[in-house]
This record gives sequence, C-alpha cells and structure tokens, in this order.
Amino acid sequence: MSLVITIVAFLVALSVLIVVHEYGHYWVARRCGVRVLCFSVGFGKALWSRRFGADGTELRIAMIPLGGFVKMLDEREGAVSVEDRDRAFNHKSVWQRSAIVVAGPLANFVAAITIYWVLFMHGVPGLVPKLDEPAAQSAAAQAGFSRGETIVSVAGQATDSWQDFHWQLLHHALDGAPVMVVSLPDASGTLNQGDLRQRELRFDDLSPRDIEGDLIRALGFSRLRPELPPVIGQLTVNGPAVRAGLREADLVVSINGRAIMTWDELVNTVRAAPGERLAFTVRRGGAVVTGLEVTVDAVLDAKDKPVGRIGAGPRVDPEAMQRMTVSVSHGPLEAFARACVRTWDTAWFSLRMLGRMLLGELSLKNLSGPISIADHAGQSAQAGWISYLLFLALISISLGVLNLLPVPLLDGGHLLYHAYEIVTGKPVPERAMEVGQQVGMIVLFMLMAFAVYNDIFRLIGR
Repeated sequence: MSLVITIVAFLVALSVLIVVHEYGHYWVARRCGVRVLCFSVGFGKALWSRRFGADGTELRIAMIPLGGFVKMLDEREGAVSVEDRDRAFNHKSVWQRSAIVVAGPLANFVAAITIYWVLFMHGVPGLVPKLDEPAAQSAAAQAGFSRGETIVSVAGQATDSWQDFHWQLLHHALDGAPVMVVSLPDASGTLNQGDLRQRELRFDDLSPRDIEGDLIRALGFSRLRPELPPVIGQLTVNGPAVRAGLREADLVVSINGRAIMTWDELVNTVRAAPGERLAFTVRRGGAVVTGLEVTVDAVLDAKDKPVGRIGAGPRVDPEAMQRMTVSVSHGPLEAFARACVRTWDTAWFSLRMLGRMLLGELSLKNLSGPISIADHAGQSAQAGWISYLLFLALISISLGVLNLLPVPLLDGGHLLYHAYEIVTGKPVPERAMEVGQQVGMIVLFMLMAFAVYNDIFRLIGR
C-alpha cells in the first residue's frame, strides 16, 4: 500500500509542478502574441491529446512524466506562413523572448509562495524549540546553553519551532560567522525582556560533513522530550519488530536480559546493534512474553555510519504530545511576507549548496534523483496534507532554481544567449548554440546519472 501511495504522490507532485512551470511559459507567450503549437506534460509518445483555443493548441499527456514543454511557432524549427510570421517566437524582441523563458521558473516560485502563504495563514504544526542538556565540550555547551531553555530567535529572526531552529542554524552554518541566539529560561514561556538570554554561537569546529548531516547534533543541541516509558505505540508494516512478533501496547521489560526503563534506553540499545539479533521480553496485558528475537536492520545515518532500527515507535500520551507541539498562524499580510521570505531563503540556500558542491566544499552525495524525490513524496503524503504541501513547495522552488542555471537546454541557458544578444546586438551564432546544446546535454546527463547513483546507494544502505 505504501508503494502505491509513493507512486501516486510522486506522479501527482511531478504533474502539478510541470503544469505550473509550463503554464508560466504558455501564459506569457500568449500575452506576447506568440502562437503556441503544443502544451505537453511529459516527453515521448502521446498517451492522450486534444486541441483547444482559436490557434488549435495541442494539449498532450506523454509517456515519460519527467518533464514537459511548450512548443511555439518558430522559423528555426519549421516553415512559418507569411501571415503568421509576426506570431513566431524568433520574431519577438529579445526582451519578450526573455520574459517568456523566465516565466516558467517564476511560476514555480509563485506556486511556492502561494503554498506557504496558505499554510502560514492556516498554521504549520511543529515541535517546541526547547533544549535538553547540551553535549559536553560542544559548541552549544561552550556558548552556555542549558537544559529547559526555549529558543526565541536566531540572528534577530523569530524561532517558532524546532524545525525553524534547524533551518536557521543551517543557513548561518554555511556562512561560518558567529550568530546571536536568544533564549528564554522560564519554563512558562512568558516573554519578559529581563529574562531573555543572548549568547553567541560559533561554528568554528564544524566540518562540511557536519553541515551535510545532523547539524543540530553536531553543534551539541538536542530537543527536550518528556521521558517516555518503553511502550510500543506504532509499528512499521513488515518491519523487524512485526516479524519478531512485537505488538502495539507491548511494554518492553528487557533486551538481552538487561532491564529497559525508558524509551530512550530502548532506542540506544537498538541503534548500537545493527544487524544483530536481540532477545526482547515484554509485558503484554497481564502476562510476560519472552523469546521474541528481533533481527535488527542496519541503516546508514547522516555520517554513513551503520545504526540499528527495528521499525517501532513509542506510544505518546496525547497531553504530553500537545505540550511538545506548537502551531503558529499569521494574518494574510504577515503570512504573505513570510511566504516570500521563505521562498527566497530556500532558493538562495539551494544555490549556495549547489555552488559549494561544484567547488568541492560539500559532497555531491547530497544530490537527489527521482527515486529519492518519490520516496519523500510518499513519506510526506502519508504524514498528512500539510507535509505534502510543504514538500510540493520545496520541490517547486528546486525546479525553479534548477531551470535558471546557465546550462544550455535549460531556461537559464536561453537567458544566457539572450544576455549575449542584448550586449552585442546580435544573436548567438547557430554553431555556438549547437555546441552549447551538446555540452548542456552531457552536463545534465552526468548530473542525472550521479543523482540516480546516489539514490541507489541510499536504497542499498537502508
């Protein structure tokens, strides 16, 4: 069932974002008086098509759903009648052609802003940014943070949730410069100016691997969580725990004869035993059940280190969960401003990460391909509509950024040609464009091949 959800969620996400992107091109082309011949969702053989409008534009759904295109009337691609010459793409001014090209990526950014705007008005649930005791000798400990503090802001930007805290630290870790973090020690959460603590957090000892992996943990931070009993609350279908006979509501008494008192003890024991067989003793109802042998799965963590996992989650008291979560909503104007800022921050962050990968400062293992995107689509869809919309916004921004890269075949490559034409007053020579197309195809093929390789490596490492 989860595989079906993953495939459907991936295809829906891809189709929506392709339509948004191509509609941007289509809408501006029509406003510039260009005749559109075909609007295709997907590549290859047409599975379905229909003509619409006065120009008889063909709407097509094609076999390969990894992209799309808007085909316009253009003398460089075929004969154009005299009466239609003024409606050909190549007869429009360089500024109009540039507007048509840039409209696709801009449509993706507008879609992301719209999604964030709606979510920020509705309210996005998150985890309270309350700190546990920082790791000894860590950057957090050296800065003076302590257990029970609630993060209020980072570099003057409000921190509404633990997810916001991680996002803000990630941005500043790329810069490497110290950042001021404001926290509140009062457990009541009352914002009294005199109670606020301001500390300088430094990133001096971080490595590129730390930034790529679990940055929060590398800095020594961890989220304060209520101490949970070792009661199983949820199980992964066909996971190691289910195969061994564990059930929901089982109270884990011991593992390999060692008493287990909290959920954290259970997690630490399992994580330290990748690939091993562990003997569980549980209390089920009024009876004690022994002999439940669980073969622990070995998965790779953020640092490519194998850790154990059995596919079980804790049972959390609803009241305790409510104290751990927060949902902040904003009025229309504030939500729109935050949506624009989030979209810009995400796009700029993506560019910086890509630049560092190209410079060799970060690993190319961070590139994700269609398999990873499909996996994330499925996970977010199963987590709920808010998570799925957040995923759509993120992928829409990534698609916009990718298409603006100055690589031939992409929108950014065409904009580069237009910039040359604006500066020199003449179009790029056809031979140069042909070579550029070949180079662009090679670059894109290599990036895709590397991304798919990373996807397969992640799957094998699970």
